[in-house]
Amino acid sequence: MKSAVLLVALGLSIVSASADIVIGRFDMAAVRDTATLETKVIADWHPNPKDASIRQKLVEITVCEWWPGMKVRLPVTLLAPASGVCTNLIIENTGLQLKPAVATGAKLRLLKENGVGLVFIGMVPIDAMEPVGKLHLMMEEHFIQTKDTRYTPAWIWGISDMRALTAAIAEKDVFQPKKVLATGGSKRGVATAAAGIADDRVTAIMPVVAPVIESPGGTYVEGMLPVEITKMNEEFIAAMADPVGREKLLVRQKARSDERITVKMARDAGWSEAEMKTACNAAWEACRTTNYLEALKQRGTEIFYNQGSNDNVSPGLVELGRLFPQLLVLIVPGGQHGGAKEAGFVKSVGGLPEVDENLRAFALHHFFGARHMVAPPQVTTMWDKAAHRLAVKVVFTDHTEPQENTVWWSVNRHPDYSIAMEFDAWSSAPLEKTGADTYRGEISVAGDVKTLDVITVHAQEESGSTLTVSSPEIRLE
Repeated sequence: MKSAVLLVALGLSIVSASADIVIGRFDMAAVRDTATLETKVIADWHPNPKDASIRQKLVEITVCEWWPGMKVRLPVTLLAPASGVCTNLIIENTGLQLKPAVATGAKLRLLKENGVGLVFIGMVPIDAMEPVGKLHLMMEEHFIQTKDTRYTPAWIWGISDMRALTAAIAEKDVFQPKKVLATGGSKRGVATAAAGIADDRVTAIMPVVAPVIESPGGTYVEGMLPVEITKMNEEFIAAMADPVGREKLLVRQKARSDERITVKMARDAGWSEAEMKTACNAAWEACRTTNYLEALKQRGTEIFYNQGSNDNVSPGLVELGRLFPQLLVLIVPGGQHGGAKEAGFVKSVGGLPEVDENLRAFALHHFFGARHMVAPPQVTTMWDKAAHRLAVKVVFTDHTEPQENTVWWSVNRHPDYSIAMEFDAWSSAPLEKTGADTYRGEISVAGDVKTLDVITVHAQEESGSTLTVSSPEIRLE
């Protein structure tokens, strides 16, 4: 139960504040201070037992003192080639287990073939962090009483990535980074974006299934979601035929709830309606990359989001395309956030081979200039609603000529934040090359079409790596 009673039982005392919502900032001098890491070596540098070409080290560090007396400590795995100094680093995430994380897929190839150092920090939902089952309640109460978004998941996840980088840089005989790429999915994608925004040591970010423009998975103040969407979700869960799937979905809903506050909690603390509305967005400000694109561009930070069209943790994709068409993305049509197969989650974007290969292609570009990044495709659509015909034209202004080109469409999509949206159906057809850097397609769309969403997807192979990108999600009415 979310209540101040438990917190009193824990001996926590917080002074109430009446100020408006405050955006929590990162003290970058403190973030970079190696003296406050309080590093505990679990296993010093040693060869990987299964691969002597890799050396590894496991430590535990202090991420921060979140509030007086509450230090957050997390494990960090450091991986590097058996000899030499790494000037390129990837910051990633793992669980809380006190054993070295294992590199796989693109990260393992980048380590072994290209000498890229890997840094994995333990990152999990707040309720699983020490003190287990209590930390998230303390976080919520601090946020309620101070109105400072320092006490939110985005803040603590973001500083975790940055402190992991500080721990790596302290290993001067192994890591002397000139370029740093942060990546991760879901909460770890939130961390990736927050670190990229706040820390200029991070030179590239590839968040996966993470919010870009809107708040993830619903309102941070629960109870402020539009009534019609709340009703849709309740009806969706009630209608599920598989009781195991229904239970899995309810567990997911509760896990999200455990990291948020409720309207009742806010009202009981004297919050105004305006403050609750502000908090819904401000709680995720640390990772809202679209608010910082110009500053990141000036800094030279490279950005590549990989999303699912059917992921309610990354809503607002249509708006993203309208407002920020210059942002390179891969939106996987039908791609979901991930979850129990019993609940119908069968296309988890984070586990797709093309997303793993995108990390490798992006890293080869960013670290070594071994390939170019494709410019966002320029898409022109012509929708004849009466004839049920859609014509699509795609042009690559950078003269890229992808080997695979596909148009996808979905009819009458459900609204963002609805569970039904996660199961919207998509259809596809190939695009044909009709000229230099130009691809076209024409399709027939049956049924009563109120809205038609369109995404084009393009795979371009170059120098032994394949980069898959997409257009924005385009909505036609």
